[in-house]
Amino acid sequence: MEVISKFTIGSDEGVDNLFTVIKSSISNTYNNLISEESIRKYIEDWDPRKMINELNNLSNQLIITYADQNPVGYCILKSGSIYPGFSEDKRMTELNFVVLQEYNSPEIRESLWKKCRSAASFTDILWTNIITEDPLLEFFKESGFVIKENSQADPFLLPSYIMELQITKN
Repeated sequence: MEVISKFTIGSDEGVDNLFTVIKSSISNTYNNLISEESIRKYIEDWDPRKMINELNNLSNQLIITYADQNPVGYCILKSGSIYPGFSEDKRMTELNFVVLQEYNSPEIRESLWKKCRSAASFTDILWTNIITEDPLLEFFKESGFVIKENSQADPFLLPSYIMELQITKN
């Protein structure tokens, strides 16, 4: 299997690939936690133009991982994004990191993580809000993230953790 992670711009093709991963991920992640109807309504409300504009904001970066040219994961970095109780003297960057369950292998995770980590070298702290049921929770812990507080994650306000990773500068 050929695995590649690459920066993607906010274009029709980039957003189509992103939405492909998001739709599958949301359906798989939430299927036992949220009604199908709620998931369907949430997905129907997505606006590709809005997402293109968000991704073309210079504070945001999108990385998509492909396995045999199929999108199987993504990372979105949002510079300057904060959460309540954040460290005001540090540069914060929000991380949205998703790998489709059927592709959740060390090779896929490491390819995406390596590219994300490289892209986040400018920040002091990476943070994420990850649901407590997320299969990537252990990967985040193994990667050095620590749980800062309990929270609730959008879009369905499920129990989650705010996790942080201190970025060490070489």
